[in-house]
Amino acid sequence: MTADESTGGDGRQTYSDDAFIEAVSEKQPAATKEVADLVGCTRRNADYRLRRLEDEGKVTSKEAGNSLIWSITSEP
Repeated sequence: MTADESTGGDGRQTYSDDAFIEAVSEKQPAATKEVADLVGCTRRNADYRLRRLEDEGKVTSKEAGNSLIWSITSEP
């Protein structure tokens, strides 16, 4: 378990937003599966968290076939 991971009260693994942002930054542009592999979570969990981060303006997505490709949002 890394510093960005913890176990929730119900025993499930939890990951910080920073873990997802760092994964996108490392592979940018990054497919959802690549982010999931780097963070160590399921693709479904990565998709959910990345969409939430997109809603917060921290990452952006672009469709590539049936996949989403993620990038860090440029600071103004």
